Amino acid sequence: MSNLGMTSDQILASAQNFIVSGGYNGFSYADIAEVVGIRKASIHHHFPSKVDLVRTLVERHRERAEAGMADLESKVPDPVALLQTYAGHWARCIEDASIPFCVCALLASELPALPPEVAVEVRAYFRFLSSWLTKVMERGAEQGVLKFTGSAELEAETFMATIHGAMLSARAYGNPALFDAILTPTVQRLAAKVH
Repeated sequence: MSNLGMTSDQILASAQNFIVSGGYNGFSYADIAEVVGIRKASIHHHFPSKVDLVRTLVERHRERAEAGMADLESKVPDPVALLQTYAGHWARCIEDASIPFCVCALLASELPALPPEVAVEVRAYFRFLSSWLTKVMERGAEQGVLKFTGSAELEAETFMATIHGAMLSARAYGNPALFDAILTPTVQRLAAKVH
């Protein structure tokens, strides 16, 4: 990777850390410049505005999620195991503080105040995640390994909300184990045997 690419990635990683710790308005280019060790003008060279920076960050987050889910599906075809693995990913990230919170979930909480260009990307991430989870729910119901009373779409939205709510609870209480304590029974409920 070229230095330009590395610097761009460092800027994006720094922005993500700042958003996770303080939200969209919780940082400036001066903060990133200090962390990355470059001048503000260099950041503007890569990302002319904060809107460009955060829009790119969210777009890449969605693209990585799409690639990650496709890879996961190729390795873990079972719908119950997919839900467990997805929840387990976040449990590990929260536990070791590598990614203690989904950047899109945090930005979604700020949606009314976000620039439209960023809001569009945040909504695209949620549409992707909802669509993926809906397909997992549908497949699980067809195979008889997932049980729920409403539609697959509603169950996907409920599961997604539970994931993000559990992140928030774990953060609020300063207790990473709370995430897994919430998600384990959620997956078990969905995986209950059909009578």
